[in-house]
Order: sequence, then C-alpha cells, then structure tokens
Amino acid sequence: MSQQSCHDPEGQELNVESMRRVSLRARVAGVVVLATVMAAPLAVAAAPAAPKPTATVTVLHAIPEGLGADVVDVYAGRTLLIDNLSSGQAQSTTMPGGTYDIQILGNGRKPGSSAPLLRAPRARIPAGGNVTLTANLTASGKPALTQFTNNTRTVGMDMGRLTIRHIAAAPPVDIRLNGQAVIDDLRNGRQGDVGLRSGTYSVSIVKAGTKVRIAKPLPVTIVNKPGRSHMGNNTIVYVWGSAADGTVQQAVQNVRLEAVS
Repeated sequence: MSQQSCHDPEGQELNVESMRRVSLRARVAGVVVLATVMAAPLAVAAAPAAPKPTATVTVLHAIPEGLGADVVDVYAGRTLLIDNLSSGQAQSTTMPGGTYDIQILGNGRKPGSSAPLLRAPRARIPAGGNVTLTANLTASGKPALTQFTNNTRTVGMDMGRLTIRHIAAAPPVDIRLNGQAVIDDLRNGRQGDVGLRSGTYSVSIVKAGTKVRIAKPLPVTIVNKPGRSHMGNNTIVYVWGSAADGTVQQAVQNVRLEAVS
C-alpha cells in the first residue's frame, strides 16, 4: 500500500496608593468595563468549530477465494469500518480525514485478538478526499494492502475518465479500447487513465507487447450528461486475481466527477 502535521496580553501596573484614592464609583465602573472586555473572547471561544469535510473510503476485496481470506472485516484502529466483505466485493463508507491504523482481519476477529491478515499502521486519509483501499495480490502472488486516490476532477464537456488499476498477480499489461492501445506496460500496483467521450467501450487487458488477453473483454460506459448538474464519471477498472491460477478478472467502480474549482 502506498503507505505511509501565548501570547501574553500587555497590561499596565497600577500603583497601590493611587488605587486607594479611586472612588468606589470608579472602581465599580472599572469592574464593569473589565467584565465586558473579558466577556467578548469567551463568546468567541464558545463558537463551534466548522466541521471538517469527511473522506469517502471504498474497500475492494481483491484476493481470490481459497487463499485464507475469503471473508474479512475492515477496522480503523478499533472501529469497525466494513463487516463481512467477501472476495470480489467492494463497499464504501465515510470517515473524518486523518491517519489511521487500517487492519484487515478474518471475519469475526477483532483487533488485538489475533494478527491481522493485512495492515497499514499509518494510512493517511485526506479530509474531503476520495480513496480506495484494495486487499490484493502482488506480482509475485503475496497479499498486499494498496491505497489509491480517486481522481474526481472533470475532464471536459461530454467527456468522462477511464482509470485502469493493475492489482493482479500477473505480468505487465497493455490496455486496449475497441482494439486500440491506450495504456502501455501497466505493472502491478500502478494505474493509468485516459479522458474519453461519453459512450460505451470494450476494454481488453492483454499481456504487454502482445495481443494475448488475460481476461475477457469488458464493456464500460462513460457518462457525462448535459448541463452542470452532472460532470461525468470516472470509471475505474481493477484487474485482479492470479494469472498462474487462471483467476484474473475485473471489478468496476464508478466515481462521480466534480467541477474544477
């Protein structure tokens, strides 16, 4: 996984003898003034802080069945984020931005009761961000926890975005759309993207430098409706599984794009 932030107020000294000559009325007035001055900062301090924007976090279970992690629970520290996530499934949640101890545990296990299957002890989740965590295999077939940032910036009028993420135990791949190469030599743990006009495309994943498919062609639809109420979508395709075991397949996540600020 891409793993990983008195001022003392100035005052004047009062001479004790001069204070004794101050009339009672003046002293009372002084107390009233002091109370008024002190009340202002107290009122400001009591104002509630603006809430920080939450992050959208999606977890994709992309470890094939039969490798000891068929159903898992996902924790941030000791807080359960996602329960009963099966191989091939994805689920989204929201949480405040911050640094978290993300743990993937076998179904029903709790943090501290047993060693996690996967762990990212200092995962940084950006406030207001949109990220995906994947439990997947490395190129050599070992379990890994990988974090991706989901691009939510709009591409342009009548356009959307296609993102391909390679998280399979498989060699580098090329990505073809309707038979035309658009992304070359994509390696495990990496991603590539391309802006596309609205429409439906056939996505083929082939071994780099060849036309040999490692998964069935996948139809994807890029959407961008007229007007500013819908800025398009980022269709994210995950290539996951194991080439050696013949389990390579694809999962799709759609993230709504936003206007560029």
